[in-house]
Amino acid sequence: MTERVPLGGTAVTVSRIALGTAPLAGLYAPVAQDRALATLEAAWKSGVRYFDTAPHYGAGLAERRLGSFLADVPRAEAVVSTKVGRLLVPGAAEPGDEGFHGAPGLVRVRDYTREGVRRSLEESLERSGLDAFDVVLIHDPDDHGEQALAEAYPALARLRAEGVIRAVGVGMNQTAMLSRFVRETDVDCVLVAGRYSLLDRSAERELLPLCAARGVGVLVGGVFNSGVLANPHSGAMYDYAPASASVLRAARELDRRCAAYGVPLAAAALRFPLRHPAVTGVVVGAASPAEVLRNAAHAELDIPERLWADLDAG
Repeated sequence: MTERVPLGGTAVTVSRIALGTAPLAGLYAPVAQDRALATLEAAWKSGVRYFDTAPHYGAGLAERRLGSFLADVPRAEAVVSTKVGRLLVPGAAEPGDEGFHGAPGLVRVRDYTREGVRRSLEESLERSGLDAFDVVLIHDPDDHGEQALAEAYPALARLRAEGVIRAVGVGMNQTAMLSRFVRETDVDCVLVAGRYSLLDRSAERELLPLCAARGVGVLVGGVFNSGVLANPHSGAMYDYAPASASVLRAARELDRRCAAYGVPLAAAALRFPLRHPAVTGVVVGAASPAEVLRNAAHAELDIPERLWADLDAG
């Protein structure tokens, strides 16, 4: 948990295990302020020094809570990433809007323009109370790829050249467009969610080799595929939706194989991406101190090579 490594070719160093703040902003269910802050404190005490957030998470609630916590720890020790691509504007939002039970009275509007990028960062700084973000990621530009390439990326590259931010990246739940950004721009890192896991290894076909060749850091999110690889029970989530019967069968088979070696499925899921030489670290969400402590224990668990061989065999 305490090991720090360079993020791509930058001077930014991140802990191999990062805390994703989406669950702390009410992803799927509300989370009280004191519990969110206790979770952040548990992560810090466990050695986590990289924290990932975004305006999307709880309509700004994650940024507010993370900033409140960081005000009481040595800021220079922490690396923080946020994202651009969604502006928050006044509007009626129902509880659970876009999966979050977060800040009321705000709705998300997609904006990947140069002006939108600068406004997003200014508002994120105001919400968090931070002086600067270390890493800024273009968030989910799936249906806005051309504008993100033509406007959002150049705007962030300029801020990087000016020393306002230290690293630029893209975060998505797909690999094709991430690969395009790596080929066509000078991004420092990518955050690929759910596409390099025990259930979905699609990132290893093109994205990971491409990042290795270009010296681009790879952060892997969604290692539990929204929960099914943490606990493959009936009703478990897979990629932000209820898992299908076939996905549950596959996850339970993985669970059976792990259990044969005395290894929790969640531990194997957490550690799996770190085996690839192109992967810098994993971003793992948590909604309670207990989840943080469980992830910390899994990060230190000795996993037999025979289990990896078994899982790699398919």
